[in-house]
Amino acid sequence: MPAQLVSIEAAPDLVDQVYRALLGAISSGALAPGERITQEDIASRLSVSRQPVLQALRLLKKDGFVLDAPGRGVLVAPLEAEAMRKVYQVRGALDVLAARLAAQQRFRIDPKLIERGRRAARGRNVEAMIDADVAFHQAIYEASGNPLIGQSADPHWRHLRRAMGAVLQAEPQRESLWDEHEAIAAAIAAGNVERASRLSEEHVSRASEALSERLAQQLARAASVIPTKKGDKA
Repeated sequence: MPAQLVSIEAAPDLVDQVYRALLGAISSGALAPGERITQEDIASRLSVSRQPVLQALRLLKKDGFVLDAPGRGVLVAPLEAEAMRKVYQVRGALDVLAARLAAQQRFRIDPKLIERGRRAARGRNVEAMIDADVAFHQAIYEASGNPLIGQSADPHWRHLRRAMGAVLQAEPQRESLWDEHEAIAAAIAAGNVERASRLSEEHVSRASEALSERLAQQLARAASVIPTKKGDKA
């Protein structure tokens, strides 16, 4: 007896496009933590039917980017420093391994990736900054010669994009980020395994610390604008 298959209600590529559009907006901060999202609004803004939006929101919920909300729609999940710190720990281990393997091959990272990143850092498009950063690290994963590194890192990068979006709002982080990238690339090209590993580890550690500081600032600002209830002591 042939297997029974459920018909697909929305084209997978359209669902993926909606998913990526929403993920990009969440990562860049265009859709802020705690913001309510409804199918109708997203469908209207993206000029698509509600069905692919529904499927995309289900995927985003499964991946932890949105949460159930009272009433209609969903809420953008909060960006929690402790959860992101753990993601950065995993990324750090993978980055160090990739850098070591790439340095053993004396791989030369395409200078155009550095140039692209510096151009993005001078602009205001946070999404472009994030894309350039991801492209740089993916180049190192590929240079490692071990495809499992990139495959293991990929699901974590979806959450890292949100953290990067928060950190890259700060002007100083934009320039120093690419100085660090350039130093890592130079160490890899020189075949300096230990230096490439150390710089990669320090790079991820600084990114994690910057995120924690950024989130603390955001929480402090949010707390300062919460109105005091009657009867509460000042």
